[in-house]
Amino acid sequence: MDNPEFDSHLFRTTRAQLDQVAIRLGLESDIHERLRYPRRALVVSVPILMDSGKTEVFQGYRVHHSTVLGPTKGGLRYADDVNLGEVTALAMLMSWKCALIGLPYGGAKGGVRVNPRSLSRRELEHLTRRYTTEIMLLIGPDLDIPAPDLGTDEQTMAWMMDTYSMTQGKSVPGVVTGKPLIVGGSAGRREATGRGIVYALYQATRRLGQSLQGLTVVVQGFGNVGSVAARLLWREGCVVIGVSDVQGGIWNPHGLDIRQLEAHVAESGSVTGFPGTEPVSNAELIERPCDVLVPAAVGSQIREDNADRVRATIVAEGANGPTTPQADAILRDRGVTVIPDILANAGGVIVSYFEWVQGLQYYFWRESEITSRLQEVMTRAFNRVWALGAKEGTDLRTAALMEGVRRVAEGYRVRGLYP
Repeated sequence: MDNPEFDSHLFRTTRAQLDQVAIRLGLESDIHERLRYPRRALVVSVPILMDSGKTEVFQGYRVHHSTVLGPTKGGLRYADDVNLGEVTALAMLMSWKCALIGLPYGGAKGGVRVNPRSLSRRELEHLTRRYTTEIMLLIGPDLDIPAPDLGTDEQTMAWMMDTYSMTQGKSVPGVVTGKPLIVGGSAGRREATGRGIVYALYQATRRLGQSLQGLTVVVQGFGNVGSVAARLLWREGCVVIGVSDVQGGIWNPHGLDIRQLEAHVAESGSVTGFPGTEPVSNAELIERPCDVLVPAAVGSQIREDNADRVRATIVAEGANGPTTPQADAILRDRGVTVIPDILANAGGVIVSYFEWVQGLQYYFWRESEITSRLQEVMTRAFNRVWALGAKEGTDLRTAALMEGVRRVAEGYRVRGLYP
């Protein structure tokens, strides 16, 4: 089967990674072929009445890559370049991520092709509720559990939960994660992805004979993931020397006061213009010298044409797919340690799992319990990946993919093929 509808740069990259790992694992050809495509993909039209009185129609997607290990889990993104190939690739990465971490989930992803900043709050609510209605046949607390992603947030999830709950005649907190606390969200969920990056970096630096204290850090993307990672690393004694957002970046080799920077962003809406800094572009920021680079914006930021100019010794991928395979090879040959996305940014799905469990039980944990369990799960997964990489003589991305793909493949192998 080969469907041009799935084609995108990220899908080609993700499938190429799978094909390489399948050879290393010696996967049976039938299981390998099943893993190369999603189990199901839904494309929907999302018509909404705009504030102007005009009706506009947006394109929406929800993809389930694999359901062999449990219900599917994955984010919902609103962006004007969303397409079926990208959503399918991200669902595939979620399958590997959940399996690698040891969560009882398959991978899913959703998206609507829209610039959320161009819509009013009322229009965003209408969009979310109509999209939820259109994908209703694919979601549920034991079927598929969406979560926030690029362009969506806690409020989006609250609207989704409410829309689904209205059709059930009762409140169903387990249908989504990343919700506000008041309607069944989890303590620590908002900071989970950034916090997980810090736990992964702590383990990596320890293995490399270093300490977080005093390391220089550059963070590309100062959204929910990047800002939390920057703040926590700053508190650990790192010197954050550069950050950026969609409007541009800032640089100060002596370090930034992240608390003051967050206040500036809250007031101005961007990191740009922060006093005492040099303006830089997102592309330039990646190439500035630092110990740790955290690409936490969008995909394909480190490519074949700029990887040889990356001057970090550790790259911790906060975004999904920020490094292309060609760039991976260049970084590996240069001795750069890359903590891959399916490991580095897994904190979000781990605490989403905790939230789901709490919602199903209607019993909620303290934040100290959440962060302790998150650190335990992240540490365990990192140690497995590091040990496998050492055993196989491979980089961390290959080791992480091998572990994730192996577990999903084993699920197919044990369950067999119906009918």
